[in-house]
Amino acid sequence: MTATKAKTAKKKGPAKKKEAHESKLRIRIRSYENKVLDVSVKQIIDTALRYDAEVVGPVPLPTEVKKYTVNRSTFVYKTAREQFEMRVHKRLIDILNPTSKVVEALTNMSLPSGVSIDVKMM
Repeated sequence: MTATKAKTAKKKGPAKKKEAHESKLRIRIRSYENKVLDVSVKQIIDTALRYDAEVVGPVPLPTEVKKYTVNRSTFVYKTAREQFEMRVHKRLIDILNPTSKVVEALTNMSLPSGVSIDVKMM
């Protein structure tokens, strides 16, 4: 191997830093009403901060809009239609390095009806 090949062989790529493995609790919250959703998000964040957890978010995700078009009457009046839409608002919260107390407090928390929560450990 020549000197130039030896230099290029050493510089294959940047050295990857090995960081401590961080566990993460990812919470996705969905609701039809944005005000109820924001109250629930605030309650989750306050609970996590009470146990000294590091919180990232809430990150607003795109709102799903489902549109439906329905005939107002049957048979003859095809041009008379009504349009309805359902909006699903979503937020994302990450809790870094959660302790068992944080997880227990989040599972025992009661939230308003109409709010669905999806929790993942990463």
